[in-house]
Amino acid sequence: MTRRFPAFKAIVLREVLRFIHQRERFLAALVRPLIWLLVFAAGFRAALGLSIIPPYQTYITYETYIVPGLCGMILLFNGMQTSLSLVYDREMGSMRLLLTAPQPRWFLLFSKLCGATFIGILQCYAFLIIARLFGVEHPLLGHLTVLPALILAGLMLGALGLAISSFIKQLENFAGVMNFVIFPMFFLSSALYPLWKMQESSETLYWICRLNPFTHAVELIRFALHVSLSPWALLWTVLAGAAFTVLALWGYDPARGMIRKRR
Repeated sequence: MTRRFPAFKAIVLREVLRFIHQRERFLAALVRPLIWLLVFAAGFRAALGLSIIPPYQTYITYETYIVPGLCGMILLFNGMQTSLSLVYDREMGSMRLLLTAPQPRWFLLFSKLCGATFIGILQCYAFLIIARLFGVEHPLLGHLTVLPALILAGLMLGALGLAISSFIKQLENFAGVMNFVIFPMFFLSSALYPLWKMQESSETLYWICRLNPFTHAVELIRFALHVSLSPWALLWTVLAGAAFTVLALWGYDPARGMIRKRR
């Protein structure tokens, strides 16, 4: 294991340095959820009523409700950004060079996944701090208990990004992923509105939201941010993360996956 640590450190450090050098990426990651928090929430506040549902013990503002969902948005877009960078690295040849390193392929992908998750968590905490400055407060202890939830959600969404990158043939196809993966996952979830509101309008859409892995990632973050735990959300997030990881490993396996088929 000690022989693999330098490789792990190098891959994670490469992801961090790439993120630092792309300052616009950090700003975009914060501007997107802040627009939802400060602009859209003002209009939705009157239209969407909120009842007292777990983990909340009293009525809350709409801004308080959507903060966990916006943290999930940051992790989701960060996972897709990782997917984009993987496709770019593959076209430039650096990804193929990485996968030929004298390390197990699963370890290289896991290192890449950890680097992306670390960056996503940093973005989430920066957003939580800014949201608190604008008056959206959560329990102080929740900023600590939410860390494991952010790690699990980040790993799950990052694994999804890895799996998707193995199926994208060209960089130009990434726009299709934005339309058919990211936005449906985000809007068909509990990120912006409670599921009971969705159930009132459509039972079918309600069950689609319930089966959406992103919904459970958001709920895991929501409960953790209020120093609580949703066992069901934890279970589904872990299972979805494991499934996406297996799919990513299959996709990057030259003997069976999509990498070999494109050669």
